[in-house]
Amino acid sequence: MRGIFSGKLHGYSLGNFQKDVFSGVIVGVIAIPLAMAFAIASGVKPEYGIYTTCIAGILISLFGGSKYQIGGPTGAFVPILLGIVISYGYEDLLLAGFLAGILLCLMGIFRLGSLIKYIPSPVTIGFTSGIAVIIFTGQIANFLGLTHIKNHQQFIANIQEVIVHINTINLYSVITSAVCFLVILIIPKLFPRVPGSLVGLIASSVLASMLFPGHITTIGTAFGTIPSSLPHFQMPEMSWEHIKKLLAPAFVIAILGGIESLLSAVVADGLTHSKHNSNRELIGQGIANIITPLFGGIPATGAIARTATNIKSGAASPVSGIIHGLFVLLILMLFAPYASAIPLASMAPILMMVAWNMSERKYFVRILKMKSGDSLVLLVTLLFTVFASLTTAVEAGLILAVILFAKRMSERLVIAKVLPDHTQKYGKVLPHVVSDTHDCPQISIYTIEGPLFFGVAQVFEQNIMESIQYKPKVLILRLGKVPFMDSTGETCLRNVVHRFKNSGGVLLVSGVASDLKQALQKTNLYDEIGERHFFNHTGEAINYALTKVQTNECVGCKHLAFHECKDLSYSSERDKRLVFD
Repeated sequence: MRGIFSGKLHGYSLGNFQKDVFSGVIVGVIAIPLAMAFAIASGVKPEYGIYTTCIAGILISLFGGSKYQIGGPTGAFVPILLGIVISYGYEDLLLAGFLAGILLCLMGIFRLGSLIKYIPSPVTIGFTSGIAVIIFTGQIANFLGLTHIKNHQQFIANIQEVIVHINTINLYSVITSAVCFLVILIIPKLFPRVPGSLVGLIASSVLASMLFPGHITTIGTAFGTIPSSLPHFQMPEMSWEHIKKLLAPAFVIAILGGIESLLSAVVADGLTHSKHNSNRELIGQGIANIITPLFGGIPATGAIARTATNIKSGAASPVSGIIHGLFVLLILMLFAPYASAIPLASMAPILMMVAWNMSERKYFVRILKMKSGDSLVLLVTLLFTVFASLTTAVEAGLILAVILFAKRMSERLVIAKVLPDHTQKYGKVLPHVVSDTHDCPQISIYTIEGPLFFGVAQVFEQNIMESIQYKPKVLILRLGKVPFMDSTGETCLRNVVHRFKNSGGVLLVSGVASDLKQALQKTNLYDEIGERHFFNHTGEAINYALTKVQTNECVGCKHLAFHECKDLSYSSERDKRLVFD
């Protein structure tokens, strides 16, 4: 056990165990209605959500990389799983979850956990808010008790279903939903530690069974009686044809599961000042998603709200997550038959509140108010999530974010021709010194500021080549403020080097950072420029450049760009007179 927890039980005591039992039971109570609600919203029987909470919840706590992570079915998966069930069926959903588990394990093994930090927050908030819209609107039919509703993958089609069947509204369902909704709102204010969703579910179910039995749809009438035991072990049907058609859905499940679990782990770190192991967390999520489908469970991931509740309830270790899973299993075995009497109208407000809470309203509004490129990324991701698919939304959001980032970086690139400012003590090179009457015809110095990457590399090459059409003898590139260079930037720099050297010029480089120098050495561009042509300081490069100028061309030059120009001009003119005499 100690090996499984890998130090997470260091200094564990009886007091810690008591805290874990308390927090595990609290989270287990909260997880039960959510597990059934998420399963129903995903188009499968409610018991499959409970199986997921039991099995995946225990395995994620055992093998994951966060001390406080609570795993199980989540709202983020609802649109994806519903789409898979509609397109392929429940059996293929199990296989997709199994394949997603393998992909998650591979992501952890190949240490891809740190990649979460490269996903811009407007993208994650955009698709999270989009999922919230889908979940919320998807429960309108159950809230109103509409009948003959068919589930569709397209958002507009589902809204049309509601509009077409609005005449089948059931007032008993509306009353039941309203009671549950009010209890969910009131209970946390009166009793903060009491889970409002569970109380609302019980209160509205009791009310419906007493006042109008048989007049509203229940879990039992829609899905049958919930069995009071776990299903038997069963391998999903695997064939190459099945695997090929489900690889894309499995990949989406794995990516979203990885993002959701790591975001949850980051939230847990912030609340506890701890540090999770992102790659181990992915492996733990993978193991859970490989094993859970073998017992009928649906895909699972880290649940941010339940993880936060776990921490706030005093959890001390992953034991709380294990107890949460065992508690749900105990409730399943003891009270499963009673759950069949729960009205679907009682489940709708729970999911609507989940959607409301996961919508990231504050962050959404804050980013919109910025009226920047991030606002555009946010809206594009949201709209694609709602009206297309989560896969398309993430792809569109990331592509747009990369394009806007490249644009912003290109605007930060500075290419300036400079010369020493003789009015300053140390003759610092500055761009304002250069003018038509003060410029060296034989030595050109350019300061490059900003990254040389694909978005700006060609601009850099064009600007340099256009500026040196008069073919100076020496070109000095000051690269001290170039933090990095990608392959496109290296290619454009190589083009400048080759064209300038082919024209008979001497190219010098000053101030290159060690990382950039190593990159140039790997591509052999360092050797092509020549080690003796690299200088730590611009002054050294200028001194070397002055030894390469044609002194006879300095005769009569009035620019006097460098201190040495007076001597060069005087000596050259004197030598010319001696030759003439």
